[in-house]
Amino acid sequence: MPDDDLSVLHHLRQRLSTTASRLRRSDAYYDGAQRLAALGLGLPPEMRRLQVIVNWPRLVVDSLEERLDLEGFRLAGAAETDERLWSWWQANNLDDESGLAHLEALITGRAYITVGPGDNGSDTPVITPESARSMITDVDPRTRAVRSALRLYTSRYGGELAATLYLPDRTVFYERGRSGWKVTDTIAHKLGVVPVVPIINRSRISDRHGRSEMADVIGLTDAACRTLTNLQGAQELLAVPQRYVLGATRADFVDEAGEPIPAWEAYIGRILALGNENARVGQFSSADLRNFTEVINAYARIVAALSGMPPHFLGLSTDNPASADAIRSAETRLVKRAERRTRAFGAAWEQAMRLGMLITDGTVPTQAARLESIWRDPATPTYAAKADAVAKLVAAGILPVSVAWEELGYSAERRRQLAAASGDDPLVRLLDTVGAGRVADPQVPAVPGGDRR
Repeated sequence: MPDDDLSVLHHLRQRLSTTASRLRRSDAYYDGAQRLAALGLGLPPEMRRLQVIVNWPRLVVDSLEERLDLEGFRLAGAAETDERLWSWWQANNLDDESGLAHLEALITGRAYITVGPGDNGSDTPVITPESARSMITDVDPRTRAVRSALRLYTSRYGGELAATLYLPDRTVFYERGRSGWKVTDTIAHKLGVVPVVPIINRSRISDRHGRSEMADVIGLTDAACRTLTNLQGAQELLAVPQRYVLGATRADFVDEAGEPIPAWEAYIGRILALGNENARVGQFSSADLRNFTEVINAYARIVAALSGMPPHFLGLSTDNPASADAIRSAETRLVKRAERRTRAFGAAWEQAMRLGMLITDGTVPTQAARLESIWRDPATPTYAAKADAVAKLVAAGILPVSVAWEELGYSAERRRQLAAASGDDPLVRLLDTVGAGRVADPQVPAVPGGDRR
């Protein structure tokens, strides 16, 4: 790594520019805007107008992202989610912004979180997700810690306007002028760490930059697009039975005024009779286009196998409708993939919250070393089935009530409301008095004078 700040900026800026074409390609596939470079050996260039895009890459990404919902953070030794960390989450609108960060990481392979002090002396840090198109980090290969990071600001036409360089002890702001980069401000935060956290998708020991979730299906998407374009051409040429006329002359295809009849008018059957008694009219059999759909279905099955998506997500179905158990079984791999992403993405959000504590309090409490991110269950059981399973665990004494509320997917605010309501319930008071019917739960407020067991 270069030593001086400007050299670090140029080094990171060059690395960012080398990834631009790959990121643009990922964007194009997700947006369904990528056009085939070659249509195939048997298709003329004019067929490009009939090109059809199959947006399987978006389906693969969205099917996974829809199952990633972070619901809170829990410090070590705490039974409930931390209110202060969740207030930071809400203040930074991360309910919405976190989904964009996850989507960005799944599309491009990585996204970033920047953490800074609050405005006007606020105790709430500013936590902002950033795109891999405008930000890049340099990571220590031994400690895996971020050594430096660059956020580049560009105009709508791609020209560089400004940059922010994040370093372990300071943040340097630059503007791009005619003579090059000029420092406009420097903030010496002296945190000892770079306040930037990467969110990496599908990282490997040898590749810490991440990989797009769409990488495995891009080739199959191109193949399906080519097949559908062939199908479009076959529809134009072969789907409508071709007709032939034997023994007729050009003079037989004129109207009452002696003008030639348009070819399309004769083709679709507007001419039902010919004056030439020697003419014979017939038609060829129409082409069977099922071979195209069978090929597309074969591609779809391969996409389902590679991405872990259930076949019915791709429109594949059988003659017999699948049962609810069969549908849930088909989602097993997709659920497991979502659980893997919650582990990787959760570690990034936990580190961002630790940075927020460091910036706000000047230190990170020991309980934060085992900070835990709480995610909604990525599986899709019915509410009745989930409630029945949780109720049995509570009745058996395995789960306390507050954990049962969490398992049912209630938000932190909803759980606090239920805990307060439970303390005012006459039946709960009676059960507390006799010491029966409840599992010990420190989060449900005890009734004064009651004997909670």
